[in-house]
Amino acid sequence: MYLANEHRYDKMPVRRAGNTGFQLPAISFGMWHSFGEQANYADARDVILSAFDAGIFSFDLAANYGPGSYAAESLFGQVFARELKPYRDELVISSKAGYHMWPGPYGQMSSRKTLMASLDRSLQAMGLDYVDIFYSHRFDPDTNPEETAVALNDLVRQGKTLYVGISNYTAEQSLAMIKIFKELHTPFVVDQVSYNLLNQSAAADGLFDRLRENNAGVVAYGPLAEGLLTDKYLDGIPADVDIHWSNQSLLDGQDGRQRMVTKLRALNEVAKSRGQKLADMALAWLLHDPVVTSVITGASRPEHLKENIQAVQQLAFDDEQLAKIQQILQA
Repeated sequence: MYLANEHRYDKMPVRRAGNTGFQLPAISFGMWHSFGEQANYADARDVILSAFDAGIFSFDLAANYGPGSYAAESLFGQVFARELKPYRDELVISSKAGYHMWPGPYGQMSSRKTLMASLDRSLQAMGLDYVDIFYSHRFDPDTNPEETAVALNDLVRQGKTLYVGISNYTAEQSLAMIKIFKELHTPFVVDQVSYNLLNQSAAADGLFDRLRENNAGVVAYGPLAEGLLTDKYLDGIPADVDIHWSNQSLLDGQDGRQRMVTKLRALNEVAKSRGQKLADMALAWLLHDPVVTSVITGASRPEHLKENIQAVQQLAFDDEQLAKIQQILQA
């Protein structure tokens, strides 16, 4: 029988979304990759429980994570039922709907029918009565934002989610949703976006300012830009490197890869001056802004998770370090 580490909250910082009651560990555990139907249950169990033992009580899932619709949620549900159910009140479990889930027109995007059907499937897959936060996973250009917002609000009223969020929305799209949420008194708390040292478009778009003004937070995914912000590519970036759609422009141009390697090497020197690895500094940099409530990292083995957790032990940056980092990025 699993017993959680009694010191699990000693070292992991906990951060609040605006002035709401919604709090997350500085690092959340994401189950985007490696948790599909072919995943090994024992390996998944070990890394999930290792995360919780380290103070990571937030588990980020979605209908399309796995790969395979509801695959990651089904696997998490098995671990939850066998090991984590006694700790349900400590956990923050999220789900999202919007990317492909099932055939037909209602199997994606953010209509009322789609959101409600998907959350029901997610709850069944995970064996839960409710999730702590449910997201519209992407903006739906063909559905009135009011329909999406009202559907999310109704799911709160039905007791199927405690809070709501949005993901992959621009600043303008987010502001339109926030306006409706305010009118409905919907507990909107966070916007989940692709955000890392190399891709700061969400902040440049004005989104972070809008969230600050409305007492909401940012949850950052892709914090290491699919491995670019590690020491893996300091000697070069192969042509077949798989980059998430939100970061693909980073390597654009005839000499895009070589320019990126130059930046990575310079950033690595800053990290070494701080006594950190490049990946640790990249995670810590995201958290130096209070609007960032949590950073989502994934891991297939406990030892990988431990490397990510090291970042929260040194979050402070001085002005000179921040200026140097921006100088390198703008070169």
